[in-house]
Amino acid sequence: MEIKNLKIAAQRIKTAVEREDKIILYGDADLDGVTSLIILKESIKNLGGREIVVYFPNLEKDGYGLNKKALDFLKKEAPSLLILLDCGISNFEEIELAKKLLFEVIVIDHHEVLDKLPSAQIIVDPKQKGDDYPFKSLATSGIAFKLAEILLGDKMTGFLRSNFLELVAISTIADMMPEKEDNELMIREGLLSLENSLRPGFKAFKELEEIKDYVSTREFAQKIISALNISKIKDHLNETYLLLTSRTIDEAQDLARELLEKRIQRQAKIIEITEIIENQALEKSQDNIVFEESSDWPIPLLGTIASRTLAYFQKPTFIVSRGTKKSRGSVRMPKEMNGVQALKNCSQFLEGFGGHPPAAGFAIKNENLEKFKNCLIQYFKK
Repeated sequence: MEIKNLKIAAQRIKTAVEREDKIILYGDADLDGVTSLIILKESIKNLGGREIVVYFPNLEKDGYGLNKKALDFLKKEAPSLLILLDCGISNFEEIELAKKLLFEVIVIDHHEVLDKLPSAQIIVDPKQKGDDYPFKSLATSGIAFKLAEILLGDKMTGFLRSNFLELVAISTIADMMPEKEDNELMIREGLLSLENSLRPGFKAFKELEEIKDYVSTREFAQKIISALNISKIKDHLNETYLLLTSRTIDEAQDLARELLEKRIQRQAKIIEITEIIENQALEKSQDNIVFEESSDWPIPLLGTIASRTLAYFQKPTFIVSRGTKKSRGSVRMPKEMNGVQALKNCSQFLEGFGGHPPAAGFAIKNENLEKFKNCLIQYFKK
C-alpha cells in the first residue's frame, strides 16, 4: 500500500525532468522542510534534472508556508512546477494565487488537514481523506524519501539510500514524530549510517570540539539538531540547507561553527524568556491556559519556549510574538489535547493556522488577540 498520489507526483516530476521544465522547490524553513527539499532535489538531479530553483521563506518576515511575498519574488519563474515541502496544506489563498500566476502546484506535507484541501493539482499528505496508508505520523522527510524511492527506482543506490535516511532520521527526531513503525525503521537505519556519514556537513560537526565528545550516534544527532534548527535565511536560502549541501568539509566547517555558536546564544535567550513567562503565568495560575505575548520575543524561538512552558505548567500553551499590526503564535498541548482543533474552534479570529495536535502555529491581527484568548479559555472550559 502506498501514500495517496505519491506515484502521480513522481510521474509528474519525471515528466518535468524529461521536458526540461523548471522546477521550484519551496521548503518550510525548519529541519524537516530543509531535509525534505534536499532529498527531493538530489533525487531530481540524479534523474538528470537541471532547472531547479530553491526557495525558503523568511519566518520572521513572511511567516510559515507559502506566502504572497514569495510568490511575488518567484513569479518571474512562471510557468513552472512549484513543489511545496512541509507546508501548503493550509495555504488556500496562496495556492489559488500561485495557479493564477501559472504555477502548477504539488503539495507534499504531513500537517493536519483542515476542513478542506487547497486547490493544488496534486496533494500528498497521508492525513488527507481517502488515503489508506496505515501509518499517518511520517515526517515530511519520510514522505520525500518514499517519493524518492519511486522516482529513482533502480537508480536508488545503497549510497543514496543511506545518505537520504540520515536526513530522514535527524528530521523525524527533530519534529518529534512517534518513533514507531515506518519511523522506527528509518531512524534506526539513518542513525547507523550517520555514524560514518560521507555528507560534508555532518563530518564538519564531528570535528568541532563542542560536538566530538559524544557517547552515541543518537547523542550526536541531538546535539546537531539543536544547531541545525536555528538557521537564518540568506538570499532565500536556509543556512542549514547550505551546510547540508556543502561539497567539502572546509566549505562546511565555518557554517557548522557559526550555527553552533548561535545555538549557545539561542539557549541563553530561551532560558531568559521562559523565566519571564513562568513568572507572568504564575500570577494567573487560576487560568486554564497559558497565553503570553511580547514584541520582544523572536518568532523562531516561540516553539521551543512554548514546549518548555508546557513542561512547567502542563496547560494548553500559547506564546505570541507581537508585531506592529499582526502577531504570530506557537501552540503546545498536553497529551490527549488537540491544538489544531482548538485553533479551528476559534478560527474566526485568526488570519491562518495549522500544524499537529500537540504542536501548532497561528497568525492573527493584534486587534483580535484578546478575543482569541477569551475564546480559547471558553473552549478549554468545555
